[in-house]
Amino acid sequence: MAATGRKHLVKDFNHFITCYLCRGYLIKPTTVTECLHTFCKSCIVQHFEESNDCPKCGIQVHETNPLEMLRLDNTLEEIIFKLVPGLREKEEQQELDFWKKNQPKENGQERLRCLPDGGASGCADDDGEGGDDGDYHRSDPQIAICLDCLHNAGQSGESSVTDLMKRFIRCSSRVTVGTIKKFLSLKLKLPSSYELDVLCNGEIMGRDHTLEFIYMTRWRLHGENTYPMVLEYRPRIDFG
Repeated sequence: MAATGRKHLVKDFNHFITCYLCRGYLIKPTTVTECLHTFCKSCIVQHFEESNDCPKCGIQVHETNPLEMLRLDNTLEEIIFKLVPGLREKEEQQELDFWKKNQPKENGQERLRCLPDGGASGCADDDGEGGDDGDYHRSDPQIAICLDCLHNAGQSGESSVTDLMKRFIRCSSRVTVGTIKKFLSLKLKLPSSYELDVLCNGEIMGRDHTLEFIYMTRWRLHGENTYPMVLEYRPRIDFG
């Protein structure tokens, strides 16, 4: 009689697919390249706000910016979603519910539309100015932000920038700071060579940072309870 194969339960693999920090299933599994330990993205990002060491093995990940040593593991994510029925749908629904709950009512807000490449031609407000007919991020989780101009930044005359007519923007949480800069340049009619800094709580944000990342690591974790999230912009200051 042929031997039957042993059936494996999901719990047999829990050691490999759960997060060391939150003990739940890995969501957006993110690996530390220095030691190859993997955690939920939100868990490890929050941990690195307080420490530069791997929470599992204690190795120093980076002297100043451990976030540079993180890599998303999309293959592992797909494996986990296949092993745990309904997990993908549950997480997507929770994310949508979160953004809907924190979505303010339409009060003269502009909507920022962005093409997949983040090009400036993909940015528009509700009037459709400077945009494209296709809204490629319609199904993305949305976030509302307030764009404030930083005055008295040591700039004057032709180098100064002005306030937006509409400061409140609603857009995909996956929009990057680089796209926000292009949007500002379009709305303020700045020369293509003009450089802007975008700041959150006084800290200059990197060009590739998404609004979701900034909200999770710079706004919410610093005890800010107000909504929408406030980003400030100013002319880039040359310290050289």
